[in-house]
Amino acid sequence: MGEIRARVILENVVDRGRFLEGDLAESNIRRVEMEGIADTGAVLTLLPLEIVERLGLRRTQKRIVLLANDQKIELDQADCLWIEIGDRSMTTTCLIGPPGCTMLIGQVVMESLDLIVDPLKRTLTPRPESPFLPTLNLKGMWSPAAVS
Repeated sequence: MGEIRARVILENVVDRGRFLEGDLAESNIRRVEMEGIADTGAVLTLLPLEIVERLGLRRTQKRIVLLANDQKIELDQADCLWIEIGDRSMTTTCLIGPPGCTMLIGQVVMESLDLIVDPLKRTLTPRPESPFLPTLNLKGMWSPAAVS
């Protein structure tokens, strides 16, 4: 199938919030545009250390990560990441990879933004059933009628 690459905009959510509150100029929002690889085998998004530092993301905890070769390694996790792919965006966490590693777009982002890998076009695109807004499953014990 080959690599599926996508152009991604990353921002520090705290900076974005300060801008919206009028405490920070939009030009001062820490922001990076880069290319990432859609990795359907990865749960979380992985960013190189230097990008996490440039964005000023906060390290929150450590995670044990199982690699494709069955090796287990420990990585730091950071939060307060704003990620935008096409016209869809969300706040998320990320794993912190070594300097210079490739950005991987994980399942949490793809599922939350309702994006699918299109192997023919080699793109990450909105699911055809939800071209305008992401559609998320909320199946279980909750129903709107129960909230009143």
